[in-house]
Amino acid sequence: MLILNKIKTVQKKIVVKKEYNLLKKLASQTKERFTLNWADRYPCLDDKTAFTGFDTHYVYHTAWAARVLKKINPAFHVDISSYLYFSTILSAFIPVRFYDYRPANVKLDNMSIHTADLTNLLFEDNTVESLSCMHVVEHIGLGRYGDPIDYDGDLKAISELIRVLKPGGNLLFVVPVGKPKIMFNAHRIYSFEQILDYFSELSLTEYALIPDNAYEAGILNNVEREIMENQKYACGCFWFKK
Repeated sequence: MLILNKIKTVQKKIVVKKEYNLLKKLASQTKERFTLNWADRYPCLDDKTAFTGFDTHYVYHTAWAARVLKKINPAFHVDISSYLYFSTILSAFIPVRFYDYRPANVKLDNMSIHTADLTNLLFEDNTVESLSCMHVVEHIGLGRYGDPIDYDGDLKAISELIRVLKPGGNLLFVVPVGKPKIMFNAHRIYSFEQILDYFSELSLTEYALIPDNAYEAGILNNVEREIMENQKYACGCFWFKK
């Protein structure tokens, strides 16, 4: 397999060289607008596909969350460490306060950046009306991002999310779902029942599944729980209210 991959890479490089020579020839037949030198090459060898590939977890869960927030339409939104693209785009429509263990040096109007430890949030009890924490809690306590090793770090984080959420407030929560396990040091995978148990103080308004075959199936809304449990590394999206 390794030899076969090497052969394919060589073949792709040969094609790139041929296409460069063609582009060079075409450039000589028209008005020169750019420098074009082989020394400046930046070959991308794996993008000639029939369809555009994408990370189903991150494309679909952020799209789901944006649709929920359109329904909620809060005065402002607090996000804890979710995918940065989500908060930056959301801030064009809703003021966003973004918190992360490793704060990002993003400078945008309508968006403020803050440092936070999800196991010890600085918010007062029952004060945050619109809150999201998506594809984050599964990492807490595994040390991947420089945080302390803590087997129950995820439970501490969940307790904090519940504590700071305002009565009547909304929480968008996303984690991998399937058969419960720790894939050290990357992430945890949770069962549907585990999530319902951990958030038993809240009510579940809506949930969606990004299944293992999401590239073909897309995102599934309010599917049977058995389907959620029968996954290897799917993505569960939960809209809770307090």
